[in-house]
Amino acid sequence: MPNRLIHETSPYLQQHAYNPVEWYSWGEEALRTAREEDKPILLSIGYSACHWCHVMEHESFEDGQIAAIMNRYFVNIKVDREERPDLDAIYMNYVQLTTGSGGWPMTVFLTPQQAPFYGGTYFPPDDRYGRPGFRRILEAVAQTYKERKEELAKDAQAVLRELSQMARMPEAHDMLTPRLEDAAFENLAQRFDRFHGGFGTAPKFPASMDLAFLLRYHRRTRHPAALEMVEVSLKKMAQGGVYDHLGGGFHRYSVDERWLVPHFEKMLYDNALLARLYLEAYQVTGNSFYRQVLEETLEFVLREMTHPEGGFYSTLDADVEGEEGKVYLWTPQEIKAVLGEEDARVFCLYYDVTEGGNFEGKNILHVDPGRGTSGVDHDLAWLAQQTGKQEAELEEILRRSKVLLLQERDRRPRPGRDEKVLTAWNGLMIVAFAESASVLRSEIYLDSARRAAEFLLARAREGDRLLRTYKDGQAKLNAYLEDYANLIEALLHLYQATLEPRWLREADRLSRVMVDQFWDQDEGGFFFTGKDHENLIVRHKEFYDNATPSGTSVATLDLLKLALYLDRPDYRQRAEKVLRTLAQALAKFPAGFGYMLQALDFHLGPQREVAIVGDRGQPATRALIEAAAADYFPNKIVAFKDRDPEPEMDVLVPWLKAKVLLAGHPTGYVCQDFACQQPTSDPATLRHQLTA
Repeated sequence: MPNRLIHETSPYLQQHAYNPVEWYSWGEEALRTAREEDKPILLSIGYSACHWCHVMEHESFEDGQIAAIMNRYFVNIKVDREERPDLDAIYMNYVQLTTGSGGWPMTVFLTPQQAPFYGGTYFPPDDRYGRPGFRRILEAVAQTYKERKEELAKDAQAVLRELSQMARMPEAHDMLTPRLEDAAFENLAQRFDRFHGGFGTAPKFPASMDLAFLLRYHRRTRHPAALEMVEVSLKKMAQGGVYDHLGGGFHRYSVDERWLVPHFEKMLYDNALLARLYLEAYQVTGNSFYRQVLEETLEFVLREMTHPEGGFYSTLDADVEGEEGKVYLWTPQEIKAVLGEEDARVFCLYYDVTEGGNFEGKNILHVDPGRGTSGVDHDLAWLAQQTGKQEAELEEILRRSKVLLLQERDRRPRPGRDEKVLTAWNGLMIVAFAESASVLRSEIYLDSARRAAEFLLARAREGDRLLRTYKDGQAKLNAYLEDYANLIEALLHLYQATLEPRWLREADRLSRVMVDQFWDQDEGGFFFTGKDHENLIVRHKEFYDNATPSGTSVATLDLLKLALYLDRPDYRQRAEKVLRTLAQALAKFPAGFGYMLQALDFHLGPQREVAIVGDRGQPATRALIEAAAADYFPNKIVAFKDRDPEPEMDVLVPWLKAKVLLAGHPTGYVCQDFACQQPTSDPATLRHQLTA
C-alpha cells in the first residue's frame, strides 16, 4: 500500500510513495504528531535526479527491517530540496557546521520542536566505506533521545544560536572600488587550471558565474588572462564528456579534473547559466564554436525540457534502469550498426570511441584534448590527416552521424524527468532565451521566453504573490527570494528583447512585493523567506552563490537595474548596502560570489541607458534596436518609446519623457550619468556610442 507521499506532486516524494517507511511530507500533521507522541523527527532531504538518493532509498528505505525501526522510533519526513530550499538551507547549514561537509541525500534528526541534534549525508545500511551503518545510527539516536532528552534540547539551543548568527549581516563600511574586482580576479587566477580549464581539481563544476564575471572583468580592464581563462574553460568543457555531444546540453559536473566523466544528471539551471555564458563569449570573440554550443544547448531544452504550455522542467535523472549514465554510453559495434563501416570509423576517431572504452568498458563521447590542437575547429584538421578526407566532407559526416545516433539513442529507455516547473529556475532559463533572441535575432527563442514568462505569471501566481512550484495543474508553496529575484531579472531581459511595456510593468510590480516581503528593515539585506512565510527555527539569509545564484545576488542586480529604469534611488541605496556589506568577502572568496561580483561590476559602471524612439514596425527602428543588442555590454538597460504618445511609459520610465524623434526619423539615445550623447538615427553610430 502507498504511504502519504502518494498524494504529493513532487516526483522525488512520489518515488518514495511505496516505501514501507511511514513517510510524511513537511507540514503541520507531521510536526503535530512528533509533538503529541514526543518522538524525534527523522528528516530526509534529496531530489529526484540525485544518484545517491536513489541508492539510499534502495538500500535502506525499501528495507522492511530498517523501515520498521524508523516507524517505531521516529516521525519520518521526506522533503524535496528543490521545492523546499528554505528547509534544505537551514539543515544543510547545521550538517556543514557539525560535520564539515554536506551533500544529498541529507539525513537530520530533530527534536519535536524542529531543532537539529544529529545529522549527516548518505548512510549505508550497514557499516562500510568508513561510514556508520544506518540501522545502527537509528537505534543509537533513538536510545540517546530517550535517555538524554533534556541535554539534547539544551545543546540544540546552542546550535540555534549559531544558525541564527549566520543570518546576521555585518556593518557595511567598505568602499566599493574597482580594486575589489582586481582582488577577485587575482584570487580566481591562482585557482585556475590552465591545462584543463575551470577551477580547482576533481570533482569539477562549471563555475559559470565566475567565468561570466571574468568576461566582465576583461571588458573593464582588457586583461588578456581573464579572457584566456574563460576561453580555455569553455572549449575544454564543450569538448569533454560533461557536454552531451549528441543531444546538446551539459551534465551536472565532472568527477575528474579534465571534464571527461560526468555525473550524468542534467539540471535546468546549469544549462541556463552556461547558455548565457556561451552567448556572451560568442559576443566577445565572434567564435562560432561558442554559438554552436549555445544553440545545441537551447535546442536540448526546447526538445526535452519544455512544458507544452510554456515553462521548463527541472531535471533529467542520472540513472537509467539503475545504471548511471547508461543512455549516454556507446561501443564501437553499436555505432557501426547505426552508421555503417566508413562513417563509424570517422565518428569513432573524432569522438575517441575505442574497444576498451573510457567508462566501465563503454565510451563517453568526447573530443580528445591530447591531439595537440587548440580545439577551436573541433579537430577537423587532425581528422582530415587521419582519414585523408576533406574537412567539408568530414563535417557533413559528423553532422549526419550525430542525427542518426541521437535517433537511435532516443529508442533507448529514457532517464527519469522531474516535470515540476520551478519559478526560480525558469527565470534563469527565460534570461538565456531572451538574451539569445536579442543577439541572434531568433523568433523561436523569443517565443519560448515569452511563453515561459506568461506561463509563470498565469500559473505560478496568486494575486500579487508568486508560488514556488507547478506540476500536474497544481501550483503551491510560497515563493522564496530567489523566485522573485530570478523572475524579475527574466522580465527585465524579456522587456529588452521585446520592448513590450507589460514586462517592465510586471517587473516593477513584483519588485515592490519582493522588497516588502524579504528586505530586512532592521539590519538590511534580504531574508530567504517572506515575512508571512511559516515560522521555522531560523529566518536565514543566503549570501553565497552556489550551483545557482543566491536570491540576494540576483535581487541586488535587479534593484540596480530598476533604479535606473524607474528612477528609484531607494533601490540603489539598498543594493549598495548589500554590496558594501559583502565587499571584503567578494575580494577574498570570489568563487562563492560569482553572481554578486557581476552586480558589483554593474554598480561600478559605466552604466548606459539606451532609449530608442520610433515606430515599432519600421525597419529603421528595428535596425536601431538590433544595434543596441549586438555587442557585449552587460551594464546597460534599453527602453523604447513609440512615436505615438505613451503617457504610461513616461511615468514608468521618467527619463523617456524628453526623448523625441530626430527630424522625424527613428532615433537612439545613449546616456550615462545624467548626460546623453548626440542622438542618432544611424545604427553604426549607436553601436559605437554604446561600446566606446
